[in-house]
Amino acid sequence: MARNSAKQRSAERSGTPLWLWPAVGGVTGLACALLSVPVRLDRPHPLAWLQWPGGPDSATAFLQSLATSVITVTGLTFTLIIVALQLASQQFSPRLLREFMRDRLIKLVLAVLVSAFVFAITALRYVGREESVPDLTMLIASGASLAVLIAILVFITHIARVLRVDTMMRAVHDETDRAIGAFYPEYGDPRPRPSEDLRVDGPGEQVRADTSGFVRFVDVDALLRTARTSDTLIELEVRPGDHVVRGTPLASVWSRRNGAVDLPTVEAGVRKGVVLKYERTVEQDAAFGFRQLTDIAVKALSPGINDPVTAIHAIGHMSDLLVKIAGRRLGGTLHEDDRRVGRVVVPDRDLTYYLDLACGQIRRYGRREPTVLNALLRMLRDVAAAARDDDQRAAIGAQVDLVTGEMPSSLSRYDVDAVEDMARRVRQTLAGDVRSAYRDRSGETRSS
Repeated sequence: MARNSAKQRSAERSGTPLWLWPAVGGVTGLACALLSVPVRLDRPHPLAWLQWPGGPDSATAFLQSLATSVITVTGLTFTLIIVALQLASQQFSPRLLREFMRDRLIKLVLAVLVSAFVFAITALRYVGREESVPDLTMLIASGASLAVLIAILVFITHIARVLRVDTMMRAVHDETDRAIGAFYPEYGDPRPRPSEDLRVDGPGEQVRADTSGFVRFVDVDALLRTARTSDTLIELEVRPGDHVVRGTPLASVWSRRNGAVDLPTVEAGVRKGVVLKYERTVEQDAAFGFRQLTDIAVKALSPGINDPVTAIHAIGHMSDLLVKIAGRRLGGTLHEDDRRVGRVVVPDRDLTYYLDLACGQIRRYGRREPTVLNALLRMLRDVAAAARDDDQRAAIGAQVDLVTGEMPSSLSRYDVDAVEDMARRVRQTLAGDVRSAYRDRSGETRSS
């Protein structure tokens, strides 16, 4: 895992709650109303041509209509959001709900609606009391009505787009791709690997979790400061995405002075550096992106939906991500301090884990659909073409055997031959004959 900067940690926490933007919009609407009420655009003001053309009664009626329509539209918007959340949860994956809650455009639309409503009801308190109409207030109200119309049209278009499963898969793919690029160094990165001779004085002292939850964030810099201050070696027993239960091992600690470890101080530092929450996020946990894509594929293969094409598209997204993973340095990393003394060991996942995650459930749920098995083997062929070493090739070969072993006896000979042909092509790729593995009569081994 790459070193984490303060900027990266800030990005991990940047997802604002859904209520924040509407709250800011409400405050903005209130401020605009209070500041604009005293302003008149009488001649010789250069904007006098923008004066409200009617009297106080018409201005009051307009603001009342604006407030009524906005609150109606806001109720409709919340209804559409709830429907979208239900559809995403039932048809795709409950883990995709987080993407809706973080959607900036949805927050922006809600902020526009709330600000327009607060502006209208605040302005109503003053328009009837004045002998003349507050022209700037009515000008802003007219603009707010147009903004509400544009916002609702944009919102409906946006919801129709994001509810497409292809859009959801692309969003998960892009976020996972960024996580891989940010937290996995390039293959062959020279940073040292952890070794057994680092560990002295037996098994070391254990740091146990004081709360339960998913490992959302590992702050390597904070752990390094703790290890340097206490002159210890800290080896984490968990990685981002792991579920940790209170009282289970979080890390092991060894003293570099061959003395006693100041365990309370180290425990506080480790627990601060390993952030546990009850929600998984993808920022440091690329496996969570694979989990979401696998969920979509498995849900599509369920008898109630029966959509193998969607499952195949999800496999295609994972194929691209696995190829990128294969070009990264996987496994644990020894992080050194500024004196090049090894201080923190952070474990991580290997290619076998990601292959199991991408293939395991899909091959079991899709075993009766040969196009799904072929899609998995195409994915393995693509990863085999990008494999960097014998360990990666061995992991890919093992998955080929598992996929072909899932074929039921009910498949026709034609379908079995097609799956076995694709498995043969994966093995050709592993053997180095990539050109032959990708050649076919009419591109059929790249199609579904």
